[in-house]
Amino acid sequence: MSAPETNETTASQGTASTVGDRIDAGNARWSFGGEVAGSFETHIERSVPGYRRGHEIVAQLSDFFVSDGSLVYEIGCSTGALTRRLAEWNEAKQARFVGIEVEAEMVAAARRLAEGMPSVEILHDDALTAELQPADMIVSYYTMQFVRPARRQQLYDRIHETLEWGGAFVMFEKVRAPDARFQDMMSTLYTDHKLSEGFEASEIVAKTRSLKGVLEPFSTQGNLDMLERAGFVDHMTVFKHLCFEGFLAIK
Repeated sequence: MSAPETNETTASQGTASTVGDRIDAGNARWSFGGEVAGSFETHIERSVPGYRRGHEIVAQLSDFFVSDGSLVYEIGCSTGALTRRLAEWNEAKQARFVGIEVEAEMVAAARRLAEGMPSVEILHDDALTAELQPADMIVSYYTMQFVRPARRQQLYDRIHETLEWGGAFVMFEKVRAPDARFQDMMSTLYTDHKLSEGFEASEIVAKTRSLKGVLEPFSTQGNLDMLERAGFVDHMTVFKHLCFEGFLAIK
């Protein structure tokens, strides 16, 4: 009996399961590619508390850093919703807004969203290797957590190097709690949030399984340590809800 049971387990681990909003993802196989782009905004808005409010906070912060001639990057722009919002917020200024995204389907969606907006450009590229120009503001909206830890510091370093003196790095991340007790509390409350948004229990479990080895969040202190190693001295929290946090760092 042991051999058939092992084969059945192996097969089930490789089978895609729905994680909600018509998105399927297998065990440890979450991806932003394929058909995810079509349902991404609905899915992420239900999944992340304060998702749209965070967009507004980033836009409002841009008032302090974006002026005529400014260049603004969004790293991992997905469908380009935040890049577009930043361009709309600063439409009276002669500034450029560049979204960088590695997934082709997301790039296509972002370019459609930016049609008719000459101040917006969407690059199909990797922020770790893309040619970057000096910028006044760089945004990472729930992106760094998907960069492999072995390469994450390298990206922090690139961001610091790319920013002009006085420029801003705005980063929103899912964060781990400082110890196991608090982590249990945050995980439970986050599960309650997803249930309140109408996700089925099976979808929540499937999403958690799909993110294994893909989503690697650090604690608040872990993120601050990486910012400081990159050279950022001035930084603060600008948003916090359970295990979701927004940081502002100024070069």
